Amino acid sequence: MTVARSILLFVVAALFEIGGAWLVWQGWREHRGLWWIALGVVALGAYGFVATFQPDPNFGRILAAYGGVFVAGSLAWGMVVDRFRPDRFDVVGALICLAGVAVIMYAPRATG
Repeated sequence: MTVARSILLFVVAALFEIGGAWLVWQGWREHRGLWWIALGVVALGAYGFVATFQPDPNFGRILAAYGGVFVAGSLAWGMVVDRFRPDRFDVVGALICLAGVAVIMYAPRATG
């Protein structure tokens, strides 16, 4: 599996998880109803399946790396969907998280 495919899986996972959480938020906090919440729960479940397609066999490593994707993705979601404007500290923090993702997932490791 290529790094590009792994990155694509992280992006798809982020869309499902962040989108699912947003749908639950909208359904409950914004009083849009149970259908929004139900769709959110389905999306959150789909996120769990997408994560299983990552090449690394270690659950903890995948979830740790995904945490950094989630941070950056959440800020991006907020910008696109909620018109949130991150400040420079948000951006720097997200870049640090993405650097962590790169180290955790794609640093060369000894095999064996």
